[in-house]
This record gives sequence, structure tokens and C-alpha cells, in this order.
Amino acid sequence: MNLYISNSTCLLHDNGFAHPEMAERLNRIQDQLICAQLFDWFHHHESRAASDEEIALVHHPKLVEQLESYLPKKGVVEIGEDVHLCPDSILAARHAVGAVLDGVDAVHGGKFKRVFCNVRPPGHHAEYDEPQGFCLFNNVAIGAAYAIEKYGYEKVAIVDFDVHHGNGTESYARRQPKLWFASSFEYPLYPFTEPKSDIENMVKIPLEKYSKGEVFQLAWSEIGLPALANFQPELILISAGFDGHALDPLGNLLLHESDFVWITAEIGKIADEYCDGKIVSVLEGGYDLGALSVSAREHIRTLFGLD
Repeated sequence: MNLYISNSTCLLHDNGFAHPEMAERLNRIQDQLICAQLFDWFHHHESRAASDEEIALVHHPKLVEQLESYLPKKGVVEIGEDVHLCPDSILAARHAVGAVLDGVDAVHGGKFKRVFCNVRPPGHHAEYDEPQGFCLFNNVAIGAAYAIEKYGYEKVAIVDFDVHHGNGTESYARRQPKLWFASSFEYPLYPFTEPKSDIENMVKIPLEKYSKGEVFQLAWSEIGLPALANFQPELILISAGFDGHALDPLGNLLLHESDFVWITAEIGKIADEYCDGKIVSVLEGGYDLGALSVSAREHIRTLFGLD
């Protein structure tokens, strides 16, 4: 059984005119699924809003209050580099987090094995005490913390194949030894992270500019996937960023949607072997609307076994 989680509230977040992280990203993904006649082949759920206490599983307890103090009565304000707020931004971000928490609940309860969260704003750059890089709260890290704190998971893995390294997720991995984190990313590129890991529960896979799918697949085959299998996770969460696609304007990798199919299938094999297939995948980047929607469609098709 497969579950698709979204919420129309996530469309309300506005980064301003012509910003690449736009509400249309969610609409285009859903339209692709409908056009491909896939949308009726899985269950649908409207996400709840995460509470302050749930967000504080990863973030500073005062972060929500601080961000709410910056909310404008109308329009869009920039509160930091690549961080914008409109009147409904925090509400949208709460529902983005809530989707991941609902996804964790769903797979833990056993009714569903695979979940995709079509939500925004994205999350993997958000640090403990500040938003960064289009991200307000770290959706996937909060989902991992929730699984650990509420359900007692001892081994939770986050796999991140966004073109940008998830620096906020790395920060959480440094604080939580029950989390294992693997990230492939273009290097050098924002957030200009150190390309080598210095902790045991994190694997970094830096990829040179203009790397093609063969390089991406080889790196994951030799480094990331064996380490994930060796970890033997009880639950896998995916930071599903599709901005590594060759058409994406914010990165320089030369991936194709077939590369996202491949890595989704490989993660799925490990999930089937070690954690009864339990995967919660969460949208991160992807800013060419055509490439994003096709890549996400193929990721979901593979994740849900709809071939």
C-alpha cells in the first residue's frame, strides 16, 4: 500500500516574483501524475500542521516564535540570504513538516510501506537555529527525530540526492547518533560544505561539475548504497531533490530522470531487505518545472512499484 501526502496550504508560501522555488512546483508534479494515469493508483492524504514541540525536536525552541515575528502583514520580505517570508509561510512550512510526520505514522503503523510527500518549502538546508537556502524547517530531519523520539527507532537513515548538500540535515546527524545520513551533491556548490565526512554516521559523495549519470550511479554503487546496507536501517527517509537533472538552472550535474529511477529502485531493494520496505520520500529541490515533474513522476512510479 502506497500513500501520497500533500496539502494545498503548502502552495501559499511565496518567495517573490520569478523565484525558482515556487508553488507551481507542486502543481506540476501532481499534474504529471494525473496525465500519466498514476494518480488514482495510490492513497491520498492531506497533511496536518506540525506543532511547535514537534519542530523543536530538531530546531531551537524559539525558532518558530522568531520567524513568526518576521512575518509581514502582506507581500514578501527577505530575512536572510535565499530566505523569504510571506504572511502564510510558517503555516505552509508547518504542513510540510506535518506531511513527513504523517508519513512516519503511516509506515510505522504498517498500513502503508511507501510514502511520497509533495510539499514545500523544502527543508534540508535549515539549521538548528536558522532557516537557510529556501528552507524554513528541516522537514526530513524532523521526521527522523519524530521516529526516534515517538516510536523508539534505533536506526533511521536519510538518503539525500539533491544537487545541494543537506547541511541542516548534517547538523542534526552530528547531534543524533541514531541517524545515518548519506548525501551526494555537486562540489563546489552552495552550501559549500566540506566534501569529506568526519563522523561515522555520515557519508558524503561529492560530484564534480558536469558529472553524468554514470558517475552518479557508480559513486552510489561503490560508496553510498553499501554503507546504507551495512547500517541495516529500520526506516529510510529520502530527501528527494531533482535539481541534479541536466535541465535544472541551479546546478551543473547532467543527470536524467532515469538516474532517479535507478537510485530509487536501489534504495527500495535495501528497504525491502532490512526495514520491511518502509520508505518516506520528501520533495526537496528541482527548479526546471518540466524536468522536475517528469523526474518526480518517475521517482514516485518506481517508489510505489507502478511499472
